[in-house]
Amino acid sequence: APNIAPPEAIGEIRYVEPGITPECKVLRDALDAQGGFSDAFMTAPAPGLIALAMRNAYYDTEQAYLDALAAALRAEYAKIAEAGFVLQIDSPDLGMERSRTYRDRPLSDFLDFADRAIAAINTAIGDIPRERVRLHVCYGNWEGPHIHDIPLEQILPALYTANVGALSIEFSNPRHAHEYSALKKHKLPQHMLLIPGVVETTSNFVEHPELVADRIVQYAGAVGRENVIAGSDCGYGTWVGQAAVDPDVVWAKLAAMAEGARIASKRFWN
Repeated sequence: APNIAPPEAIGEIRYVEPGITPECKVLRDALDAQGGFSDAFMTAPAPGLIALAMRNAYYDTEQAYLDALAAALRAEYAKIAEAGFVLQIDSPDLGMERSRTYRDRPLSDFLDFADRAIAAINTAIGDIPRERVRLHVCYGNWEGPHIHDIPLEQILPALYTANVGALSIEFSNPRHAHEYSALKKHKLPQHMLLIPGVVETTSNFVEHPELVADRIVQYAGAVGRENVIAGSDCGYGTWVGQAAVDPDVVWAKLAAMAEGARIASKRFWN
């Protein structure tokens, strides 16, 4: 949380075994017990997110810190892929940090950081097939004005350089719901899918399934109906023990998202 001092890097970054392996087993056991899932994803932080959330007090430069983080995260990313999950790399830094660390600096400084952060992601992905990787980008999962957020149009070209098969982007946030137009100006690469946020994650309002369907149709109009997977703006547990949305409401939102996807699919394919 904002009032908690984060840890710092005070020595060489290294990956500590068993790392993410026990968590992969917990998720796999839960999925096997429930059954009926065609696929599943697991999240992991991006190098740039860690570099900005956990300050560097050891490496000579930010770039050296990014490189060390990418090398360590490469092991974690590989473990997730080897466990059979789609890897979702969570990188809110690519949107949120413009209004934080880089708020009073030239846009070019932030875009330079974004380019280097994405290069670190590409290094950390290693040999994982890009169709098994998705990149999540948001503006900070907190309820507030967001008037200093960066427009999607300014970062979309950089996001397209990520070696991933899908982009998960926050769109239900009222500050960004109009930005599907950026997808018409900067066309989605042929190898990428779009996972637009069609339910938001900071309030206890439950979106109507028809609204969800309308949003899906809107993004399908920008990138093609075969290229859209409905998603949520972000996760619902931003801070441990400080969830803004009641768990029962979370499930209701996800149910509305699923029903909205069914409605949209009927509109597309009768």
